[in-house]
Amino acid sequence: MSKSPALRRRLALAGLALALIAALAFVLLRAGPLAPTRVTVSRVTEGSFSPALFGIGTVEARRSWMLGPTVAGRVLHVKVDVGDPVKAGQVLAEMDPVDLEQRLASLDASLARAASARAAAAAQLLDARARGELAAINLRRNQDLANQNFISAGALEARLQEKASADAALEAAQANLNGAGQDMTRLQADRAALQQQRATVRLLAPSDGVVSSRDAEPGSTVVAGQPVLRLIDPASLWIRLRLDQGRSAGLVPGLKAQINLRSQPQATLAGSVARVELISDSVAEERMAQVSFDAAPAGISVGEMAEVTLQLPATPKAPLVSSASITRQGNSIGVWRIEAGKPVFVALKLGSSSLDGQVQVLDGLKAGDEVIVYSQKALGSDSRIRVVDALVKPAGAAP
Repeated sequence: MSKSPALRRRLALAGLALALIAALAFVLLRAGPLAPTRVTVSRVTEGSFSPALFGIGTVEARRSWMLGPTVAGRVLHVKVDVGDPVKAGQVLAEMDPVDLEQRLASLDASLARAASARAAAAAQLLDARARGELAAINLRRNQDLANQNFISAGALEARLQEKASADAALEAAQANLNGAGQDMTRLQADRAALQQQRATVRLLAPSDGVVSSRDAEPGSTVVAGQPVLRLIDPASLWIRLRLDQGRSAGLVPGLKAQINLRSQPQATLAGSVARVELISDSVAEERMAQVSFDAAPAGISVGEMAEVTLQLPATPKAPLVSSASITRQGNSIGVWRIEAGKPVFVALKLGSSSLDGQVQVLDGLKAGDEVIVYSQKALGSDSRIRVVDALVKPAGAAP
């Protein structure tokens, strides 16, 4: 007995529905939310590497000077410009001395008068000493005459009073001479101070160098301590390097450095760590170090950016993993190791790391272990996984 058209139609629809359900289940299990998580894996290798530290820095001058007046004044002359080489002791600029010349002339006149006063006091001292000697001679003579009763007592007393007056005059003359000498010493000190002040209006180069900045022009008024010129020693250029505190282990003076200046990115310059600063940047969480050039290149400029790589001693042989495979679960750091086709989280004790992404494993893995590097989504101990060569197919690859 043949089936009715309605029954055949229902059977066809049921078969189509079953096919759709099977296709949907296949999609859910293979590519949908129920599909295994696609992962890429790598095997743990054993070896050693030379770790390195990387940081960014700026070119600075180790020795630099700011030249300016010690008192407020007006700039009279500026004799050099930016980029000019200078020699130690060279006059670079001069401030307006205002009335310093007149005050020096006044002090010179006062010194001449003080010298005359001291000469007069010295002459008075000689005269008082001569009068004292004459009074002493007259006193002795009259004492002899008084002992022989040739003169009266009153005449002897007059000679005694004359000797006392001569002694007092001698002391006064000595005091006047001392006072004249002290006045002259004071005036000489005042003149030396004014002469030193006069010398400060001439700004001299403290050392050989190059003018790096001209901060004031003739006619400008500057205050005490304000720089008119800035100098640097071009032979003292180095790099002020900044390193992440979390990746600065092993930073010590003497480490060899490879330097790439922003203006010369293709040229790698040699250098070394000259000094590690004791104070770190607590805001940026960075440590600072000074890196010197073995030979400074020509055309380098202060303030130029530079990339610096510091080479550390080679590590001992140990298991090595990619830094991309390291993850955190709770308070533990480790990797997902594949055991019997299942991901198992293994906590690790890590050592040094290299700039190309290799990390030294001190405890937790051995050579030959298979670990997950990248995963399509977050993993768990009950996750189903499927190992693939890459999570994203390259452009143009076959589907």
